[in-house]
Amino acid sequence: MKNIQIVLMRHGESLWNKENKFTGWCDIDLSNKGIEEAKEAAEKLKKCNFYFDIAYTSLLKRAINTLWYTLSTLDQLWIEVKKTWRLNERHYGNLQGLNKTKIAIQYGEKQLKLWRRGFNEKPPKINQYNKLLFKNDLRYKNIINLPDSESLYMTLLRVTQYWNKYIIPQLKKRKKIIIVAHGNSLRALIKYIEQIEDDKIIKLDIPTASPLIYELNEKLKPINKYYLK
Repeated sequence: MKNIQIVLMRHGESLWNKENKFTGWCDIDLSNKGIEEAKEAAEKLKKCNFYFDIAYTSLLKRAINTLWYTLSTLDQLWIEVKKTWRLNERHYGNLQGLNKTKIAIQYGEKQLKLWRRGFNEKPPKINQYNKLLFKNDLRYKNIINLPDSESLYMTLLRVTQYWNKYIIPQLKKRKKIIIVAHGNSLRALIKYIEQIEDDKIIKLDIPTASPLIYELNEKLKPINKYYLK
C-alpha cells in the first residue's frame, strides 16, 4: 500500500518579512515576491501531479493568500479549506512590529535568537495599550484565553491539539492534505512529527513557499521527507 503523503508549506514572503520585522499575529499581506513564490511553489506541485482533498491554513492573510494562489494555479480552488487560529504564527507579544536588527542592538544577538528560535523563551507580553492588541479582533472573539505572547512550546500545544483532533483523522482516511501556515507553527508541528529534541529545534529553519513533503507509514510515522525542487 502506498505511503500517506502530506504537504506542509510556509507562506510566501510578507511585507514585514521584507522589512525584517517581527510579524506574529499581525495580519500583514504578501509582498510581490511572496505572491510569485506562492505561484512558483504551485508550479512545482503541479509538475509532480499533486492534488488535494482538504487544505488547512491560519486566520492570517499572508497564509490564506499563499494557499489561494497555490490552489488557483493548481486549478483546485474548489476543495475544502479549513481555517484556524491554532495554525497562526507564534504570538511575539510586544516585539510585534519591531525591527529585528534594532532588537538585536538593544538586547543582543543571543537574546534575539532565543526569542526567535528558542523552545521555552517567551517574548515580553503585549502591552494592553499596544495598538496591535487583538482583543477586539472579531476573528478571535471565541478564544477564551487570548495569548499576549507565546513561546514555541505554547505554540506547539495549540498546533498539535488541532493536528491530533482534526488532521490525523483525515490522514487515517488517506485524504490528501496541504497545510499552509507560518514559520513557527510549522516548526512546532515538525518538532512534534519528528520528535526533535527541545535544544535542537533552535537550528530548524523553514524557507518561504517551499513545499515540504512528508511520507508517513500506516501508523502515521514519518519515513521520508523532502522539499520539492
